[in-house]
Amino acid sequence: MEVKIHSHCTSDFPSEFTTENYSVILWEGTGVFSVDQINYSYKKYNILFLSPYQKVKLAPESDEKINILFFHGDYYCIEYHKEEVACNGLLFNNIYLNPGIELSKEHYEYILELFNYIRKEETEKHPFSESIIKTYIQLILAIGSKQKRSIENSLMANEKLPNKNAAEFQKLLENYFKSEKELSFYSDKLNITNNTLGKAVKKEFAKTPTQLINERIILEAKKLLHLTYRSVKEISSELGFSDEFYFSRYFKKSVGCSPKKYREKVGISIVAKMSM
Repeated sequence: MEVKIHSHCTSDFPSEFTTENYSVILWEGTGVFSVDQINYSYKKYNILFLSPYQKVKLAPESDEKINILFFHGDYYCIEYHKEEVACNGLLFNNIYLNPGIELSKEHYEYILELFNYIRKEETEKHPFSESIIKTYIQLILAIGSKQKRSIENSLMANEKLPNKNAAEFQKLLENYFKSEKELSFYSDKLNITNNTLGKAVKKEFAKTPTQLINERIILEAKKLLHLTYRSVKEISSELGFSDEFYFSRYFKKSVGCSPKKYREKVGISIVAKMSM
């Protein structure tokens, strides 16, 4: 399946949803969703952007219709189209931001209409259908990116400055996650206790420092598997694992499949192929 739209009621949504595709979930309602075991509340008109093999659960307050757009990275490569949609690192592949967005009714209805157009083109299978569908996907991602950027800018303008310890932890993590995987390294660098760091990070990002360390490692592993031709052994070494088999177990525990299986299902991006 390269592109598809499925519709469900929230009551029959899988108890744990995951797929090798990129997916965009659009629904109306109130409740709680979780992505990779992190809970987020939602209300009204909602859209959720998921990278391959992220795990999602829904706990709605009422039964509502849910629409899911699936597209494989080989069909629409978000890295290749990054200039047009600016979604990589904003809608997808960001461990610090809520992966969902609350939409206005107008944006919700417009994106739902685009979903219906994609469904129609996918059914017709006209010679031009693939180009038209890619344009619709690009539009959905661009609207999502615009909306999320607007929300982030509004939060920055209206709220107090982020917690200094949490902000410094984020900077340290980006610099050292490949070599330093213990919480104590980061708390020592900041000259605070593990407990103080944990409270600051949890308040800022709704995740513990250990969760963020693990997620950052897995995110990089996924990128290297998808965007390069490096072997699992090379990727393991680059991420600071002395044992390739330990890295594979570590990856499988988090993602649900081995690095080899992940690469088989998700594929190697056109970006990697073009760089050869």
